[in-house]
Formats: sequence, C-alpha cells, structure tokens
Amino acid sequence: MPRYDFRTPRLYLDATLKDGQEVALDRDQANYLLNVLRLKRGDEVLLFNGRDGEWRATLGGTGKKAVTAAVGERLRPQPRPLDLHFLFAPLKHARLDYMVQKAVEMGASRLQPVMTQHTQVARINLERMKANTIEAAQQCGILTLPEVAEPTTFERMVRADTARLLVFCDEAADVKDPVAALEGARPAPSALLPAEAARAPVPLAVLIGPEGGFSEEERAALIKRPNVARLALGPRILRADTAAVAALALVQAVLGDWRDGAA
Repeated sequence: MPRYDFRTPRLYLDATLKDGQEVALDRDQANYLLNVLRLKRGDEVLLFNGRDGEWRATLGGTGKKAVTAAVGERLRPQPRPLDLHFLFAPLKHARLDYMVQKAVEMGASRLQPVMTQHTQVARINLERMKANTIEAAQQCGILTLPEVAEPTTFERMVRADTARLLVFCDEAADVKDPVAALEGARPAPSALLPAEAARAPVPLAVLIGPEGGFSEEERAALIKRPNVARLALGPRILRADTAAVAALALVQAVLGDWRDGAA
C-alpha cells in the first residue's frame, strides 16, 4: 500500500496541474486554509484534480482578494481507477451523505441513483453528492473522483450494461457464504489471456435497494438479468447505508482491487 501524507492539507482543484504553475484557490478553500488551519504564505499543501496525480504546492499570495499556490513536484501519479459502479436507491440527507462518502472510500468509479418502487426520496441534490465525493477524496488520499450520474429508473438500469457483473444485495436471498457466492460469480479464466490479464479486476456493479426493499417484480427482473450475483449480507437486516459498506467491502475483497496482485 502506498504511503500517503495525511498531515499536509489536501485540496481538489478543477484545473490543470504541472510543475511551476501558479493556481488560484477559491474563497471556501482560502477560508479553510487561512482561517481554520491558520496557514500562511510559504506553507505547503497537496493538490489533485482527478487527472494528473497529486502535487506538492506552496501557498503564495494570501491577501484578502486572492490566495494562490505555486505547484512543485508531483508526489504520486494518477492511478488507474477500478471499474466499479455503485447503484443505489437514494436515501435522505445525512444518510445519503454518509453512503456517498463511503462509496468513494471503497473505490467506486461511478455513483448511480436508481429510482425503485419503494424509493422514498423523489429529488436528489447532485451538487451535494459531488461535494461529498470531493470531501471524502480529500480526507482519504484518493486521487480519482467518481462520476456522479443523473438518476435513472429501475427499468432502464436492469436492461443497461448487461455485460457488467451486477452484485445484487437482497435480504430475501438464502443466507449463504457471500464470499463463496462471489467466487462462483467470477468469470471463468480464458486460456487465450495471459495470467496477469486473467487476474485483473472485472467490470463490476453493486446494487443496494431502498429501505423498503425491492418489490417482487423488481426482484424477479434482477434474477433474470444476465451476469448477476444475488447475495444476502448475513442473518441480520441491515440499513441501506450499512449494507452499502458491507457489500462494497465484500466485492472489493473477492473481486476488486483488494486482492493480492490486483492492479
């Protein structure tokens, strides 16, 4: 596991980063650095933009009108993201914030709200979701921000991207060993592929349903879908945000980039 510098403040900037460049910080970032952290001219920060890796920078102008940072050396290259989509029925307020942050920490590359029959939230603040992805990435040393997708209907979701392995978490499934179930869903190795390619993480999606669970019609449609793995997350019923963390951890450990030798 690479060593991260968690003591130096990290900031996301939607700007190109390269050695010798001076970049401007926005008002909120300036307020955080100067008034909350009490940094001053010459202090170091870490910058990333989700494309160019992580860079060391030094605070320059710290006047009332503008705060800038001089970009220095690149500390970490941009990693290749795992192809992991997180599909979920939206929750309310703080619980949705928590779920989005944890999905970022777990390596999700796309966040896809799915409107199911029992979904209790009709409107979703996508800008708030994006802000939560940035906050989680800044705090946890993550360099890749997931795509935040527009909400989609369950019917569209179940028909789309059927070549991707969909892990479907269902409280009505028989309680079995979830690790064994995921191992059984792993695509069979091909003699035509080199060993490294055969071990590479496969395109994945994890689906978490609403607080009221999936309807019988939705459950039937998911079971009929190609490339689906139906899981129970143990003998207890989990809240949706807890189920999201449990499912993503299982998937990463068995099929994702937590495995030895994974990219």
